[in-house]
Amino acid sequence: MNSIDTSSGSLTEYSVWDRTTRWFHWINALAIIGLIGVGLVILYAKALGVSTDGKILLKTIHVYIGYVFCLNLAWRIIWGFIGNKYARWKAILPGKGFFTTLHEYKTGFRTGNIQYYQGHNPAAKLMIMLLFVLLMTQAITGLVLAGTDIYFPPFGQTIKGWVAEDVSKIEVLKPYSKENVNKEKFAEMRAFRKPFIITHVYTFYILLIFIGLHITAIVVTEIRERSSLISAMFTGRKVFPKKPVDAED
Repeated sequence: MNSIDTSSGSLTEYSVWDRTTRWFHWINALAIIGLIGVGLVILYAKALGVSTDGKILLKTIHVYIGYVFCLNLAWRIIWGFIGNKYARWKAILPGKGFFTTLHEYKTGFRTGNIQYYQGHNPAAKLMIMLLFVLLMTQAITGLVLAGTDIYFPPFGQTIKGWVAEDVSKIEVLKPYSKENVNKEKFAEMRAFRKPFIITHVYTFYILLIFIGLHITAIVVTEIRERSSLISAMFTGRKVFPKKPVDAED
């Protein structure tokens, strides 16, 4: 930690987010922006007059961005066990006595007696937990849909084997083509797929709402606390006028 003199008093700089956590955050943000953009065009493809070949291309792009998203998310899950103190799940997810600390934080935030946190504050922990649940839901359902829609890994070959009329000619199966497709088996596969697409679409809209809330909360907290919350995701460091509640001794 380093002390910084300002005209309004002394601030202390603390190291918080390690490089891996920062990389995850921005790769995740860019991947989500890409998935939202392409996903919206796919969702409203009919109204936009997108051709069948265009839909296949869009879904292919969506899946490839999705692979980046999934790999990045998987690495962050692993990093939650081996990263620095503030990157670990124990510091991220709500734990014992959470609602008490949340109440104390909210009270201090309203009254001006702010409780500073080097890592995530209690309100942020709740938001992060919900976001991770939504992101993992999108990742899992998205991988299933990639296989059931355009026969992409990791489930594409299994789906091809399911719907193929002649398994020995499985290589001729193509997205949106009826060649070598058994109608009954294809109908069974689509029925299996239905709950995944419903979950994926509704979670998408819920995720949009929570992303908006997340960004709003960050801006409000930055204005209120002035602890370099936003810049910390670039530099890895925050500044505080007093020792954070969760700071190491």
